[in-house]
Order: sequence, then C-alpha cells, then structure tokens
Amino acid sequence: MTTRLRPATPQDLDALHRLEQSAFTGDRFSRRQLWHLLNRAHAATWVVEREAEDLSPARLLGYGILLFRHGSRRARLYSFCVHPEARGTGLGRQLLECLEGEARARGSALLGLEVRADNRVALGLYRRMGFRLERWLPEYYEDGCAGWQMVKALEALPAGAESVAG
Repeated sequence: MTTRLRPATPQDLDALHRLEQSAFTGDRFSRRQLWHLLNRAHAATWVVEREAEDLSPARLLGYGILLFRHGSRRARLYSFCVHPEARGTGLGRQLLECLEGEARARGSALLGLEVRADNRVALGLYRRMGFRLERWLPEYYEDGCAGWQMVKALEALPAGAESVAG
C-alpha cells in the first residue's frame, strides 16, 4: 500500500468527517467544527492517504490537527485519528512525526495533547514518541472517562535541515 502525507484542504472535509465518524464513538467533531478547523482556526491539519491505484480514488487513512496560539511556543495536538483498518501499520507514527515537524517549523518548543486514560494503544504510541505524562484530567471526556495531558519537548532542527512539513 502506497501512502502519502500532505496538508489537508477544504476539499477533504467530507472524507475527514467520515473518518471521524468511523474512528470515534464519542467526542467527535461535527462537520461544521471540521470546516472551521480547516478554514478559519489558527490550525494545521495533515492527512495520510492511500494513493489511488488504477481507478480507485485516494482514501484518507488518518489525520492530525495542530492548534497554535499567538504568543505561545506550545502547540496542541487537538485531534489525532488513524482509520481502524490502518492501525498497527506505522501510519500513526509517520503522521505524528510529520505533525511534530510542522509544530517545530512554526516555532513551537513544546507539543501537548490529551488522551483518554483507557486508550492504551494511543498512550503507548505517545510514550514511545517521547511524550511524558503531565497532568491527570478526571472526567475529561463526555462519557466521564478520565484523560491524561501529555507533553513533549520538541528539539530544534539542526541548521540547514528541513522539517517533514517544510
């Protein structure tokens, strides 16, 4: 399977909404919220897609949304999603590395996120990628599940090196 990472465009809205619905059972973005994140928010959205083969269309396999706040050097991984059928293939790691590069390229020194306390797979990925537990979030999710706030210090790129996002 050939995949590629690229910045999302407004034309990805329907596919992003379908992916959101298939990957999450609660705390999902509405189509309107996704539109705002793609078009108006101080955000960056990257997608990983299976490239088109023969006559089949390209298909989104994952996405990540970063939020940036003016005057802050801390970016936030606001949403991160890999299609259930593509989990365990390394796409999550590739996408996360790309998002870290985007945050670094925009001058962020830290990358924070929140994750469900019962999502052992995501917690494992984030820990392997260098995130550390920062704060316990009781009853953080709409179903009452607790969460963890995690953070990672982003290393500066060596002089002359390009980020994945650049």
